[in-house]
Amino acid sequence: MIYIKIPQKAEKILEVLHGNGYEAYVVGGCVRDSILGREPGDWDITTSASPQEVKSLFPRTIDTGIEHGTVTVMDGKEGFEVTTYRIDGDYEDSRHPKNVIFTRSLTEDLRRRDFTINAMAYSPETGLVDEFGGLADIEKKTIRCVGDAKERFGEDALRMMRAVRFAAQLGFTLADDTKNAILGMSGNLANISAERIQTELVKLLTSPRPHWFKMAYETGITAVIMPEFDRIMAQRQNNPHHIYTTGEHTLVALRSIPSDKVLRLTMLFHDMGKPDVFETDEDGKDHFRGHAAYSAVITKTIMKRLKFDNDTLYQVCNLVKNHSLYPQLSGREVRRAAWQIGPDQFDSFLLVKRADIMAHHPDVIPAKLDYLRELERIWAHIKAHGDCMSLKGLAVTGKDLIADGMAPGPQLGAMLEQLLQLVLDEPSQNRREVLMGESRKIREEMRS
Repeated sequence: MIYIKIPQKAEKILEVLHGNGYEAYVVGGCVRDSILGREPGDWDITTSASPQEVKSLFPRTIDTGIEHGTVTVMDGKEGFEVTTYRIDGDYEDSRHPKNVIFTRSLTEDLRRRDFTINAMAYSPETGLVDEFGGLADIEKKTIRCVGDAKERFGEDALRMMRAVRFAAQLGFTLADDTKNAILGMSGNLANISAERIQTELVKLLTSPRPHWFKMAYETGITAVIMPEFDRIMAQRQNNPHHIYTTGEHTLVALRSIPSDKVLRLTMLFHDMGKPDVFETDEDGKDHFRGHAAYSAVITKTIMKRLKFDNDTLYQVCNLVKNHSLYPQLSGREVRRAAWQIGPDQFDSFLLVKRADIMAHHPDVIPAKLDYLRELERIWAHIKAHGDCMSLKGLAVTGKDLIADGMAPGPQLGAMLEQLLQLVLDEPSQNRREVLMGESRKIREEMRS
């Protein structure tokens, strides 16, 4: 007997609907997650009541998607989506039904859903309603479409990415018919908006199993949404530092870095430029000189194509461009590296270095980790002492220099940069009187 503890506010909505003669259930992901022992993010409700009937029963509602049967019932500041049982009409864009038909049948409503594990409903009065074997598939750890997989993916092509994403999130495998349908229909993802692709990509990458991105490659999804990844899966690395193809190296690196959007995207993209700079020397050793810069260019192209916001794009491209940096192990050089990368991203840079190292040949990992630990130690010392590594940390400002006789303009900016270089070399020089004296000295030399 399955028992699901429903939050009080959601249960109150069910009680109001039941008390007025309507069927009502929590449905979909909240049921799935409750059975799996996961904390549901949302509690969606499905009901036999029409949208207008729902609106008449609750004092505060929002017409979230009333044309598709969805009304958000507000309880304080919290909202719960309540959707009328429905049958979807024909799909014309591989994503949205042209129209919906309301029904009084819960079974028909569940039949239109994507996967069996998402097609279960529950109410305290009835218990679990599982018409399509969702509970059995949870026990078998299987992602399976409701009914015919080709029909489900024909209705909504994004479901193919959702199948892989759920597999990565839950540690499930794809049922054979579901996998085969994706293999045959992945080209339909070309009809899906970049924003939708981006959302599923990020959910997959930030899942507990980001390296299962390989499943997207094996099912033909990446050939449509990111053909650049297919290139690196085929890129060999005959080099003492490597044991994997570039793509396999990327997958190992993905699982070696914390679950953060910027970090996971960085690891996915960090070696995308290797096929463009690949060369083999006379000894048969492969080289990828300058690959980080090429990878940053490709990263920007992909992220713009997938409509990422500018801040995320900048952070990821910056880390990709600098991921191959190996600063010398001195305070001066580490400060300069932090200035180049940006002090705010240097901690992320270190995490990227570690993940990259962990995906190298086992023979070279220990020495590289020794280097990284010393780099981390120096960086911790620099941070503890509050060393200046950017213009905003300088003890003087442009206003100070103008007050001292400098004219506004390009030379003012150049002077501040020159003073910053002095401070990067020797942090103790970051005192107002020292920097003002240095600026006067430089100006005097320029005049003479």
